[in-house]
Amino acid sequence: MLSLPLIAALLACGAVAGFLAGLLGVGGGLVIVPVLAGVLSAAALGGEHAQHLAVGTSLAVMVFTSASSVRAHHRKGAVDWRIVRGMAPAMVLGTFAGSLLAGWVPGLALRWFFVVYAYAVAAQMLIGRQPAAGREMPGWAGQGAAGGVIGMVSSWVGIGGGSMSVPFMSWCNVPVPSAIGTSAALGWPIAVSGALGYLISGWTATGLPWGSAGFVYLPAMPALMAMTVLLAPFGARMAHRLPVARLKKAFALLMAAMASEMLYRLL
Repeated sequence: MLSLPLIAALLACGAVAGFLAGLLGVGGGLVIVPVLAGVLSAAALGGEHAQHLAVGTSLAVMVFTSASSVRAHHRKGAVDWRIVRGMAPAMVLGTFAGSLLAGWVPGLALRWFFVVYAYAVAAQMLIGRQPAAGREMPGWAGQGAAGGVIGMVSSWVGIGGGSMSVPFMSWCNVPVPSAIGTSAALGWPIAVSGALGYLISGWTATGLPWGSAGFVYLPAMPALMAMTVLLAPFGARMAHRLPVARLKKAFALLMAAMASEMLYRLL
């Protein structure tokens, strides 16, 4: 079972993750996964499956976070539903396939993949360079190919894909506020298919702690869901008021610090 200090850590994690998910269109899973993996390790839960549980639980939490965030962005008129319809089907397939495959991947490999991905995201945000907007959104085939890749990578990191879908849409001349809002909408099908995939892939796994449904650790969800759902709409509203570029650099430093802590534990 989780102690009160660990529950407090999850509440704080959920608040930060929810706010960043709404504000930047990224950040929910990138915050939740390393914190939850650390909480599980501190409580001696999960063992070799701690990373699987952290990723699967992150995706399950984002089912609710994304729904809360996308409502706020939709009210601002910042969601391009044509892009959602074009990318979501392949994202669902890619995420579900990746989450099923993750059940066969050692937890150590998933940790290394997360660390490398987190450093890459942090570096891109610190440098502040977005791909030059030099084209329009591709057709259904191009959107499907991009969605499938984004979905599969997201399933291994436990994120809603915003750190990839926002730059992709910006490269295709989608305005940044619309890219962020549309990314939030795309995060929901990623979260649903990923959570379902981790539930299935971990259903027969041995050594899971009490309260696990496959690779989803249910006791951690109430604290994370409450805070992410509460803070995601606030972050979405602030996306139109706060200096997002500066906040991205602060988030990048946080991401680099968390990745470094995970790397230290790996080494």
